[in-house]
Amino acid sequence: MTLPKSIGFPRMEHEAGERRVFLPDFIQYMTELGAQVMIEEGYGSRSGFDKANYRQGNIKVSFGSRQDAFEQDVVLILRSPDEDFRRMKPGTILMSMLHYPTRPTRVPLFKELGLKTISLDSIVNDNDVRLVEDMKAVAWNGLEVAFGILEERWPDLIRPDGEPIKALLMGTGMVGKHAVDAVVHLGNIERNNKHIEKGGPGAICKAVGRNLTDHPEKMLELFAEADILIDATQRRNPAQPVVPNDWIQYLPEHAILVDLSVDPYIPNANPPVVRGIEGIPKGNLDKFIFRPEDRDWEKTIVPGVPTTHRRTAVTCYSWPGFHPEASMMHYAQQLHPMMPVLIQKGYDGLSLDGGFFERALYRATLTAWEEDVLARKTIWNGDKSYSERD
Repeated sequence: MTLPKSIGFPRMEHEAGERRVFLPDFIQYMTELGAQVMIEEGYGSRSGFDKANYRQGNIKVSFGSRQDAFEQDVVLILRSPDEDFRRMKPGTILMSMLHYPTRPTRVPLFKELGLKTISLDSIVNDNDVRLVEDMKAVAWNGLEVAFGILEERWPDLIRPDGEPIKALLMGTGMVGKHAVDAVVHLGNIERNNKHIEKGGPGAICKAVGRNLTDHPEKMLELFAEADILIDATQRRNPAQPVVPNDWIQYLPEHAILVDLSVDPYIPNANPPVVRGIEGIPKGNLDKFIFRPEDRDWEKTIVPGVPTTHRRTAVTCYSWPGFHPEASMMHYAQQLHPMMPVLIQKGYDGLSLDGGFFERALYRATLTAWEEDVLARKTIWNGDKSYSERD
């Protein structure tokens, strides 16, 4: 078993608005664990950091090319580096938001390249609760934008009829719970305080789950009075949308579609993956508001997906990136107790027999994911012996 001795930090080469990087304190912490750190040139420059901020006179911190950063034993990068998988040598430990369930085409490539992956979004505790996430930022940032759009229509967010703003939330998981809080605070604490001072009526959030979303007649009744429709669902079957495009016509013309799930369109997956709200674009930090007449509406939508019925859509692949430093401080705090385990155990040394954070890391490995897929296939195929063993 080979233990990792170096870690690379490449830049995220996504849209210009993506400015998140691990902060200097976290880099220094990695050297305290004994790791040599290789940082890609320019890392953090869009957030105002320079080499001196990161190096701090520490000889264990070096700067190099993008290729240099990807050639280390461990590569840590928040968003999946889809264009750079082949830069890494076999045996590299890639830690990133890899989303095994909704990006199934990545898994065969990881195996082909011999990468040892740890998907940050799959790091969960013994109760299946994610340990590396910023769900609060996802909900609050998305709804801050949505209420901002409504405020353009209704100054001070006071409807002409004086009624509270009505939001319909689909999904009450980790994102959904924060979404409720964000709705009743109008997406922004300062905005809500001003609203209260003016005697505004506030907002109401109605939440529904799988037991209701499968009943179109009931859902469409709720649609008819919704000013904001929020998708915070985690679907059991990503091949089926929660909201067919035809349903959108039953929303008021001014309604805002808020996409907090941000699942992709992957038509060539088996089964294919579609968006939770059918026919809406997938935005990013450069463009996250799409009006119905927007010429860019269909740029991120695969052919064959219906887009006939539209409302203003608020959608961003990386909602936490709105406030980059706060987001990366949050992620660093969550990763802080896990990195010593990885350095001390290595990828192959992780197991479900270890301590709390070791078990959590193991569940996020490609090895554990494949074991889980095999187990589910065994159950689906009616293998009674597996079910009894479980």
